[in-house]
Amino acid sequence: MDRSVPPGEIQGELTPPCSKSYAQRALAAALLAEGESTLRNIELCDDTRSAMRCIEALGADVTVVDPHTLKIRGGLAPRGRTLHVGESGLSTRLFTPIAALAGVPLRIEGDGTLLRRPMTMMIAPLRQLGVEVRHRDGFLPFDVCGPLHSATVEVDGSVSSQFITGLLLALPAARGEFTIDVRRAVSTPYIDMTVEAAHRFGAEILHNGYTQFYIEGGQRYRPTDYSIEGDWSAAATLLVAGAVAGEVTQHNVSILSKQADTAVCTALVRAGAELIHEADRITVRRRPLRAFEFDATQCPDLFPPLAALAAACEGESLITGTSRLAHKESDRAETLREEYAKVGIEIDLSTPEALEALVDKWQAEIPGAQVVPTSAKENFNIEGLFRTILSLLPEGPAFYPKDTLTDKTLRFFASEIIREKILKFYDKEIPYCCEIEIESYKEEPTIDRISATIYVARDSQKGILIGHKGEKLKRVGQTAREDMEQFLGKKVFLQLFVKVSDDWRNNERQLRRFGYEQE
Repeated sequence: MDRSVPPGEIQGELTPPCSKSYAQRALAAALLAEGESTLRNIELCDDTRSAMRCIEALGADVTVVDPHTLKIRGGLAPRGRTLHVGESGLSTRLFTPIAALAGVPLRIEGDGTLLRRPMTMMIAPLRQLGVEVRHRDGFLPFDVCGPLHSATVEVDGSVSSQFITGLLLALPAARGEFTIDVRRAVSTPYIDMTVEAAHRFGAEILHNGYTQFYIEGGQRYRPTDYSIEGDWSAAATLLVAGAVAGEVTQHNVSILSKQADTAVCTALVRAGAELIHEADRITVRRRPLRAFEFDATQCPDLFPPLAALAAACEGESLITGTSRLAHKESDRAETLREEYAKVGIEIDLSTPEALEALVDKWQAEIPGAQVVPTSAKENFNIEGLFRTILSLLPEGPAFYPKDTLTDKTLRFFASEIIREKILKFYDKEIPYCCEIEIESYKEEPTIDRISATIYVARDSQKGILIGHKGEKLKRVGQTAREDMEQFLGKKVFLQLFVKVSDDWRNNERQLRRFGYEQE
C-alpha cells in the first residue's frame, strides 16, 4: 500500500554518538599500551564491539565501567589463534598488521558481506615486512604470522586508508625502522585521525605530504585517559535535515575536528544554508537552497546526506569523487540512484568506460606516449600525473643537500598558500590586485600563530575580497589554514586582514616593500 509523507519541520538539539573511527583507533592503541587506559564517551556499536573482541583476543583486559566508559589494560599476548572481526572492514585492515606483531600464527575471520570484499591490498606490503600470509584468493579468512621486520613498503591508498591506519599503529611497536610509500592516498583526514590517536598514546609518526611515512620502531605506547569526540558521519545527516526542514543543533562536535566528514559544513554553506559554529556545537538553519558542487574524494561517506541535500536544492548539483562507494559493504551510490529515481530525482553516475575509451583513442593517435587522464577541476589523478612526469624527467645534479627541503622561509610559504586561495576563489582582476604581507609569525610547540594582511589597490576590491558578512574572506582563511596545517604538521591560528594601498602596483616604494625589484 502506498503512503504519502507530507513536508514537515524539525527543530531540536542532540549529541551524536562518538566517532567509531576514533574509538577503534583508540582501542587498538590501548591494546599496545602497557598499563590501564580509560576511554570515555564511547558507544558500544557493532564496529566498536568488533574492535573490543579483537583486542581481547590479542591480550587486552576490557572492563565496561558504564555504557560510555571503558577501562583497558593493554598488553599484546594472544589468548587464541583466531580474530573474529564480524562485518567490520576497518577492524580487518586495522588489526591484521597488529596481529602480525604477535609473532605467532593467527587467523582473521569475518562474516556476511565482508567475506565478499577484496583484501588484496594487504598481501604484498605484509610480505615485504616479512609476514607469512595465506589467504582465499584475496578474501578472508587470512592467516598471518609475524614478526614485522624493517623494510620500505609500497601501499595502494587509492581505495581506502584503513590498511595504512593498521600499519601506522602497528609499526611503532615493532623493532626496526620503516618507510611506507603510499600511491595516491585518499581519505587523508582519516590518516590524520590515526596520527593524532597514536600521538595521544605517545607514538610518533612522521610523513611527507601523505606520500611517504617514516616510523621508528621500538616506541612504547603509553596508557592514557581519552575522551572520544562526536561522530561527524552521524552529525552530517541531521545537519542536512536542519538545512532542508528547520533547525538542528549538534553538541560535542567541532568544525576543527580532523574527521573527514566535517566537510559537510562546506557543502551546506555552498548550498545556502545558515551555519553557526560555537565552541563544541554546530547549528544549521534552513534557508533557500541552491545547487552546489562538491568533491567527496576525501569523504565518500558523505554522499548519502549530500544526495539528500542536493535533492532539496534548486538546480543541478555536482558531487564528484564517489567511485570508492562501490567498495563499501554495498554500492551506495547505485542504491541511492535507484531509490531516488522512484520519486523523480535523477542521479547521474558517470562510469569509467568513457574515460578508458578516450585514453585508448589518444594512445592510438600518439603511439609510444603515456596518456594520463587528469582533471584539475575535480582533483582527479593529479598525483598520477606528477609521478608520470617525474618518471620521464632525466636525473641531474642536486642543487641542495638531500636533507634541505627548501631555502625559503615559513613566512614565504604562508603568504603563497594565501595567494593560491585568492587565485582559486576569485576571478577577473582581483587576484592580480592583491599582495600578501605576513605581519607576524610566532612558532609555538603545538601551534603556529600567523597574522597576514592582504593589500588591494582600491576600496571596491576590498569589498569584493571580503564578501557579504565576510564569507568570502572566511573561506580563504579556512582553506589556507587547513593547507598550512598539512604543510607544517601542526595546528595553525591564522588571522587575515584586508587593507587598501592606493594603486600599489604603480608605487615604487610599495613595490620595494613587497619585495619587487625594478630594473
